[in-house]
Amino acid sequence: MKKRTFKATIFSMLLMFGYLSPSIAQTTKTEQKIDEIIAQLTLEEKVAMCHAQSKFTSAGVPRLGIPEIWMSDGPHGVRAEINWDNWGYAGWTNDSITAFPALTCLAATFNEDLSKEYGVAVGEEARYRKKDILLGPGVNIYRTPLNGRNFEYMGEDPYLASQMVVPYIHGVQSNGVAACVKHFVANNQEKWRGHINVELSDRALHEIYLPAFKSAVDGGVWSMMSAYNQIRGQYCSHNEYLVNDILKGDWGFDGVYLTDWGAAHNTKQSALYGLDIEMGTGTNGLTYSEKNHYENYYLAGPFKEILNSGEVSEDVVNDKVRRILRLMYRTSLAENKPLGSINTEDHHDVARRVAQEGIVLLQNEGNFFPISDKKMKIAVIGENATRMMTIGGGSSELKVEYEISPLQGIQERFKNAEVVYTMGYASGPSQYGQVIPSTLDADSLKNEALKAVKGADVVLFFGGLNKSHHQDCEDGDRLTYDLPFGQPELIETLAATNSNIGVVLISGNAVATPWSDKVKTVMQGWYLGTETGHAVADIISGDVTPSGKLPFTFPKKLEDNAAHHYGEMSYPGDNVNEEYKEGILVGYRWHDTKKITPAFAFGHGLSYTEFKLENIASDKKSYDVNDTIEVTCSLNNIGDVDGAEVVQVYVGKHKSIVERATKELKAYQKVSLKKLSSEKLNLSIPISSLRYYNENKSDWELEEGEYYIYVGNASDNISKKIKVSITSKVN
Repeated sequence: MKKRTFKATIFSMLLMFGYLSPSIAQTTKTEQKIDEIIAQLTLEEKVAMCHAQSKFTSAGVPRLGIPEIWMSDGPHGVRAEINWDNWGYAGWTNDSITAFPALTCLAATFNEDLSKEYGVAVGEEARYRKKDILLGPGVNIYRTPLNGRNFEYMGEDPYLASQMVVPYIHGVQSNGVAACVKHFVANNQEKWRGHINVELSDRALHEIYLPAFKSAVDGGVWSMMSAYNQIRGQYCSHNEYLVNDILKGDWGFDGVYLTDWGAAHNTKQSALYGLDIEMGTGTNGLTYSEKNHYENYYLAGPFKEILNSGEVSEDVVNDKVRRILRLMYRTSLAENKPLGSINTEDHHDVARRVAQEGIVLLQNEGNFFPISDKKMKIAVIGENATRMMTIGGGSSELKVEYEISPLQGIQERFKNAEVVYTMGYASGPSQYGQVIPSTLDADSLKNEALKAVKGADVVLFFGGLNKSHHQDCEDGDRLTYDLPFGQPELIETLAATNSNIGVVLISGNAVATPWSDKVKTVMQGWYLGTETGHAVADIISGDVTPSGKLPFTFPKKLEDNAAHHYGEMSYPGDNVNEEYKEGILVGYRWHDTKKITPAFAFGHGLSYTEFKLENIASDKKSYDVNDTIEVTCSLNNIGDVDGAEVVQVYVGKHKSIVERATKELKAYQKVSLKKLSSEKLNLSIPISSLRYYNENKSDWELEEGEYYIYVGNASDNISKKIKVSITSKVN
């Protein structure tokens, strides 16, 4: 007692005389409270806090007023309430929410301010629903277009994901809700995700797959979720190297590390290798917990046994409880936390603007888009014009207040036109873990579509993927890179009948587009959530000029993708192991370095106006290792409409001593410009960001010598290449 009083006195004196900032003082005060609570807890109470007590909660300590932790799936909205002890929906009438666009769309905006707004809005909805942890965002790297869960992530580039994830986190956590970045790490496929062992180089791990997670930690994220897979023979949920050495060691992560549901496999490893909360063991989203009582979880009864026996020190559980209590003081126990709100006009507005800025115009022959509202016939074809995309997909499934379909958006916006609709193709309802075929006759649907397009002034085909098993959905990968359900043949048949056709792809993944030369326009429409139809119509009508850029590459064929180039051991593996044989050459890095032309490149995205980059220069030609490169340029909107452009700066090492990509994204800036206006830009690149991970030294190293700076508006559309040198001998 005397020790605690002495510490409190010293603390008060330091605060009084200004030696502690208010934030540090508050942190110190909180840590003192946590010390006091831990001292009062029994071993049974401590252990109970380290594992689930229901599908989406972990236990508190009622006798001390310590609350439970309530979690919800994300990251595109707050999932409907799940039953306490099984996977059925609870049937509440007040848990409908706003569905925000999928994170692939958010990444395509290249707009960090908008990412913050997105995070604030979804965080407000989570706070209103009394959630303490929102299970998102996801930052796993887009390695293969077959990954069923790519739509939940932020693309193929670690720098872009690193930049976009932090404002999202800050937005969510400003509401007293913990963001939970997932899935740590290399969960880059759904096939065999529960056991596949990933073998990859240290360079690939540190340069490609870890940076977005590190950025999240540096940005102050309060929780992180494990991946299902193994890395180098140890599961990510309790991986000594990944969690103890890197996450909690090198990076100093002070938050809670929890499993994905059913991802723990060993009590002693869970205890010693950094796992704080175990969720979902034995259920894996498919079975019921009656067969797997919570007391039998690895971090439950078995954990208590090895603590009581002395095999594991009580300091281990104290550290876990400390992290859990720290999260509580940041969330449920935080002073002056906001009340939250749900389904507000502001939230709908954020969802619509993210969708508008994320939609990517891939191709636009003869300026087919935008389309004017006048007396004409518009034939809308395709199941995705009416299908709800908030249903299905796995854990990101949402119960929405409303969802505007593309067809509804077209009908509302083009009031002077005759809008006709027919399905053209059909897939069947979404069901987790199984494919339910459509009962409709494909030939009849095709014939109706052909009738509809005859004599139409404009044909809009809404195709792509959906949220069903083996499409864009958790727990299974796609089986083919092609569009499913006979869409390629249907598109070509429709185009042969009426050449005035534009294709809108509703998907979270790249697809094969061999039919693109048969159509006027191709637009990537993503999964846009509540405001889907309005945003799509905003772009098609020209009310909003498209400004989205692809956050991943569209290869012409699957074999052009690096993971698939090396055969089955590279993807999907042999059901035991998988080798990331492409190393650091993921996405555009592979295409650039191997000179493989993609269908649509990373960073690509067209506009209804025309931009010109001029006066591109670096501030110096030679840099010290501690310098920052300053790239300046003038961006000019020389077109007839207002618009926004993303200036992208890549850097590549000339004649490197190690394998390097031709170039890597190191800076970007999105700028909105009125027509016939310009703006001078300055983009900064710290020299330290040009380091590579030296596997011999297990550390980052800067290679001196010549580098090239590439400035443009897409990875394959570079306006200027600048040669600079880096040396430690600059005076």
